[in-house]
Amino acid sequence: MSTTAAVVVYGATGHTGRFVVAELRRRGFAVIASGRDAARLEALAAEWGDVTVRPASVDDPGALDRALAGAAAVVNCAGPFAVTGGPVVEAALRAGIPYLDVAAEIEANAAMFADHAEAAMKAETPVVPAMAFYGGLGDLLVTAAMGEWTGAEEVHIAYGLSSWHPTPGTREAGQVSHERRAGRRVRFADGALQYHDDQPWEQDWHFPAPLGRRAVVAEFTMADVVTVPSHLAVSEVRTHMTVEAARDLAGEDTPAPEAVDAQGRSDQTFVVDVVVRSGGVERRASARGQDIYAITAPLVVEAVRRVLAGRTCTTGLASAGAMFDAADFLRSLAPHLSVELPH
Repeated sequence: MSTTAAVVVYGATGHTGRFVVAELRRRGFAVIASGRDAARLEALAAEWGDVTVRPASVDDPGALDRALAGAAAVVNCAGPFAVTGGPVVEAALRAGIPYLDVAAEIEANAAMFADHAEAAMKAETPVVPAMAFYGGLGDLLVTAAMGEWTGAEEVHIAYGLSSWHPTPGTREAGQVSHERRAGRRVRFADGALQYHDDQPWEQDWHFPAPLGRRAVVAEFTMADVVTVPSHLAVSEVRTHMTVEAARDLAGEDTPAPEAVDAQGRSDQTFVVDVVVRSGGVERRASARGQDIYAITAPLVVEAVRRVLAGRTCTTGLASAGAMFDAADFLRSLAPHLSVELPH
């Protein structure tokens, strides 16, 4: 098959990667499947029938260059992103093609902004990290809620997950982050990431109906503490997680997600509720849908489509809220995502 204008999915055989491949194909993109395991890639290609395979390891720059040769863009779905992010974005910049990833790791996203922003700007090449449920969706909701505001005193993002059955990749990435922090916790306050040893605590959060009031683990910190402050003047970003989901994630025996429909989604549902406060004024935005891994596919594929069409607000390295018209982007995700935004 022709690979002209094809999109490379690095980590195509992973749980999220397979959703991304399916969504790209559904929307008419040619796909090049890449990653470390040639046998699994060939099995995926046999299953899909119209997917080109180009194996490559992140420790082999030449193989990465060959995997990206002639492609239109690359989506990195291979965690831990602390390992894969740097090599794959550097290969994308060498190839002069847009790079997007679905990283939820706080430190990996912080490193992406710190280490690659200058090169991406110099190359005038779009680089969009955390274009996923964590980091991307919250950033889009915050940006849409703020509207004409350029800053806020407080940003809160509450994750109302019915459950959280983590994939092996999620567990591996979490372990890498835990080790990088030496077991410490992290928050974004006073305009900076802060590492601390405070114990987790719970509070009630009033989610939109029908979820209603639920107990959440306060300061259950996710990648939004990197993406939101990357382009908005905010002094405090706090993310919170429903207690049930946090317990699932912590449980060693919690099984991986199990498909319940033809799209491969699990029965997990979610509501993401955003509150921004500035000068005594409060604004809210929310989104609801099914399966946090599956929803990442329409998020990142819509981003690919807009980047390739030139429907961007900036160039170089930027988060979802800075790269795109946030409200328009969110509304375009129907029927995958239902959103409520300020008028």
